[in-house]
Amino acid sequence: MNIEHLKLFIRIATTKNISKAGKELGLSPAVSSSHINKLEEGLGVKLIHRTTRKVSLTEEGQVFLPHAEEALASIAAAQASIGVGSIIPQGTLRVTAPASFGRMHIIPALGEFQKHNPELKIDLRLSDGIIDMVEGGFDIAVRNASLNDSNLIARKLSADKRIICASPEYIQKHGEPQNPSELLNHQCINLIGIDSWGFKTPEGHLNIKAPGTIRVDNGEAIRDLCVDGVGITISSLWCAYKKLESGELIHILKDFPLTSDTAIWAVYPSSRLLAPKVRAFIDFFVLHFGHTPYWEPSSLN
Repeated sequence: MNIEHLKLFIRIATTKNISKAGKELGLSPAVSSSHINKLEEGLGVKLIHRTTRKVSLTEEGQVFLPHAEEALASIAAAQASIGVGSIIPQGTLRVTAPASFGRMHIIPALGEFQKHNPELKIDLRLSDGIIDMVEGGFDIAVRNASLNDSNLIARKLSADKRIICASPEYIQKHGEPQNPSELLNHQCINLIGIDSWGFKTPEGHLNIKAPGTIRVDNGEAIRDLCVDGVGITISSLWCAYKKLESGELIHILKDFPLTSDTAIWAVYPSSRLLAPKVRAFIDFFVLHFGHTPYWEPSSLN
């Protein structure tokens, strides 16, 4: 089986376009079509549906894809083990990350990351939705949501400590709640997806369904509403830390920490060996964020 044919097939699965995939590999449309035809003939199955508008994988193609990816990764690892080929991260690294976290903490570090990996191209998609990594052709996803997909392998990049905060203006006008139950008498701004706020209290765990008339699906947006004095909100430190440092937000209910055990994760499909480019990304950001991330000063711990 021809390695170049496998490479082309994998890129077609990602781009959904034979000509575009071939161009990335330096092949003409005619040669690209010929390579795929030879791969299908050799396997005795049809891997790709072709139409005038796009291409898509057949059922057999979808089954074959993870095996093709693993085969290429295994060949690269075998070559590296005997000093053949390169283990330097190269090619295109396709990453997806949450919009707010990506803007605030991935984008500012990409320049330094690329200095260490000059042969690597980076495609970054920022989205608050959970992206299907295999369907989207992503090598790695940064996530701060619960990990329910058993087909993914995860490595922790950083803790994701969350707090309750309010603006000085809000507190001056409405007062500061002294315990979680008093939140029921306040206007709260809710992040869509978090239905209740869980607290550790001397009496044990306490869930509060925070009352409020505003629900938003973006962490930066609810933080900014909180700064404007609209209400009390829950926020990750990585999102709120600059507003806390400037005094535009105040950490409240410090004696009642939230029970959420969240983290920032790097995940990748379990069907793939850990490619050098994926390992480079993970290792860089683990070191960049550190054991205690820069957004979590000791005064807030």
